[in-house]
Amino acid sequence: MLHGKPENTHDYLLSPSCRITGIECPFLETSEAANYWNDAWENARRGGGVPVVYPNIGLGMNSQAARRFNQMHIHMAGIRESTQKRLQGLETEGRVAAQPSQWNEPHYQVAISGPQGQGDRTYRALMLPSLGQNLFALLDRYVVAPSGLEMAKQTLIVVPKMTAAGFAGTFYVLNSDESLHDGTNTCDYLLVYD
Repeated sequence: MLHGKPENTHDYLLSPSCRITGIECPFLETSEAANYWNDAWENARRGGGVPVVYPNIGLGMNSQAARRFNQMHIHMAGIRESTQKRLQGLETEGRVAAQPSQWNEPHYQVAISGPQGQGDRTYRALMLPSLGQNLFALLDRYVVAPSGLEMAKQTLIVVPKMTAAGFAGTFYVLNSDESLHDGTNTCDYLLVYD
């Protein structure tokens, strides 16, 4: 666990101690790879090793082009309340895929606003009951390979669903890349670092 920049209570990084370049590394899709997304969540959640002190939490990984370091890391940061509400609204409207096999369908490509003045970005939206599955393998199998895309150009974002009672026990998983209209290769539009 490392501090992000700027250093504060809602900007951390999870980075493996072994050499893994990033989202494009084939090792991440194997059964030998640790479940880094679940590890990030367990550390970022209330009571975790480095809890993110923010009303809503987001986890994200940038594409190869959008990262500064050639070492895999997952951002553990805040996420705007408006993003959480937007995702819940999209879920209610049936615009969030319930199965990984649906993730790449156009119906589940949704617009989500970033910081004020930066406009909407398009994401493929999926809901999972846990982070027990290998998200990298799911992304490759159901989005990247069928569309002839490159894993290196993908961004991946996980948003735990929160209600007034706390964590709802499910996760929104968002993916984007520049092949989508208004797509992005960075998680930075949705995560709050400062």
